[in-house]
Amino acid sequence: MQDRIFYHVYPLGFCGAPERNDFCSPAGGGLRSLKEHIPHLREMGLNALYIGPLFESTAHGYDTVDYFWVDRRLGTNDDLVDMVSAFHDAGIAVILDAVFNHTGRHFFAFRDLQNRGFASPYRGWYKGLDFSRQSPCGDAFSYEGWNGCYDLVTLNGENPEVREHLFQAVEFWIKKFDIDGLRLDAANLLLPVFMDELSARCKKLKNNFWLMGEVIHGDYRNWARQGRLNSVTNYELYKSLWSSFNDENFFELSWTLNRQFGPDGMYRKTALYNFLDNHDVNRLASMVKNPAHLVPLYGLLFSLPGIPSIYYGSEYGIQGERTGSSDSALRPAWNSSLGITGHAYLKQAIAGFIAIRKAHPVIRTGSFKELFRTHEQYAFLREDKGERLLVAVNSAGSPAVIRPNVLGCWHDLLSGEEFYPGSGNGLPLNPSGFRLLAARKDSSTF
Repeated sequence: MQDRIFYHVYPLGFCGAPERNDFCSPAGGGLRSLKEHIPHLREMGLNALYIGPLFESTAHGYDTVDYFWVDRRLGTNDDLVDMVSAFHDAGIAVILDAVFNHTGRHFFAFRDLQNRGFASPYRGWYKGLDFSRQSPCGDAFSYEGWNGCYDLVTLNGENPEVREHLFQAVEFWIKKFDIDGLRLDAANLLLPVFMDELSARCKKLKNNFWLMGEVIHGDYRNWARQGRLNSVTNYELYKSLWSSFNDENFFELSWTLNRQFGPDGMYRKTALYNFLDNHDVNRLASMVKNPAHLVPLYGLLFSLPGIPSIYYGSEYGIQGERTGSSDSALRPAWNSSLGITGHAYLKQAIAGFIAIRKAHPVIRTGSFKELFRTHEQYAFLREDKGERLLVAVNSAGSPAVIRPNVLGCWHDLLSGEEFYPGSGNGLPLNPSGFRLLAARKDSSTF
């Protein structure tokens, strides 16, 4: 997957689905319409689709009702089969969202608990059940809700029946839909033994099956390790990228990159999942103080170690901020107006970065070494098998010149110019500028 470049879609929003499922309407056509966006992904050079929750749910998709049926607001199981097949034909891998920490209140096991109470055979399926008091939702029992949200009922992962139900669902997804991997929602709350067994079962069915976990804090090696998950969401880098620009403080980014990927970096051998925004956080264009920083931020995303991802619509610089009660602004329906913004140039810039990343394996597999750092200028080297790339960025609103510790002639892959960055003349950087330079064969580092 280190050769993949992801496009992230939140399907219920993208397809303009109703906010709530009435469980009786005819199937919608959202999944069928997704195939129409294949040319858009191919034009940009994207070759992997991460699609958010799409199995039957009550509202936002993370409140699962049935793991074996596509949400009727999006389509049918056959629609998903056809959609995955169409993306595969276009050379695009498909990764689904898997919500295994909790279910919705309409899930069959929870409904049985509501009807039968303590006599329900599913009383061991959920955590924190207490029949001595009511839940905040008025049930005759209380239970543990994810993060205090009682619409999301926390499953008891230690129950072998629960685990088997989830494993059977995944096996069904692989055999029926031919998916290439899963993103595990709230992976930090899943039991290690569950993730290990899930990995083993998936690999038996599809040897190169990819598992990525949603993890925000902690040592990512606890999840991304042999026999468990292949990758995790790199929230640490996400925060460092945009805030380093906003705060005029590349020392924050420097600390993160050296900690993660430097000579003694914790994750040098792990392809983490990198992003600048997603369905849970404000859009990048709403976070940056200076819109001119959008291009260099994406330049960094596509030149750093890891697996890059674009959240749908952000290639056009659309804005969106969450509120205390809603994430809907982060998850708009797709329509032609998304591309009509003041940042329409961004798509072209991103496509250029993707093309360079594909053409230069060193960006995907090379080492990371910091070369230059000030509050508003930063440069680093990627090196592998004799190929070396120099990445330099300037967040200041005025031109700058840096002198990274390198010898020889370097070719700017974006502008076509040639420079001797380590010489007396240094490397000039435009305001909010970004350079990606390849070393000539006779160049070397100090």
